[in-house]
Amino acid sequence: MNEQVDPTQNKVDQTQAESTPIEPEVEPVTRVSVEEFKISGDNLVAKIKEVIEQGNLRRIIIKNKEGQILLEIPLTVGVVGGVVGVTIFPFLAALGAIGALVAQLTIVVEKKE
Repeated sequence: MNEQVDPTQNKVDQTQAESTPIEPEVEPVTRVSVEEFKISGDNLVAKIKEVIEQGNLRRIIIKNKEGQILLEIPLTVGVVGGVVGVTIFPFLAALGAIGALVAQLTIVVEKKE
C-alpha cells in the first residue's frame, strides 16, 4: 500500500492547442419610433383601433395622468387582418373598462421602422 512511486515514470504529455476567438453573431439593429397621444378615456378604444390599423406596431402602453402604466399590450409583427381582432379583443374589453374609469390617458405606441 505504501509503494513509492518513481517521479520519472509519471510523465504527462502536454499538448498545445490553438484558440481561435469566435465572434458572436450580431443581429441587425431594429429601429423603433415612439409616439404618444394624450386622449380622454371616452376615445380610448377608438384610438387604439385606429393605431392598430396603421400597422408595424411592437407595443402599445396605456398610462394614466400621473404616468403610471395601466396596461401594456405587446403585438407580434406578423399579425394582420382578422387575426388582430381576435388577439386584441380581450385587451379592447379591458380598455373600455379603463377608459370609463380614467378621465385623461396617454397612449404610447412603439412602431418598428
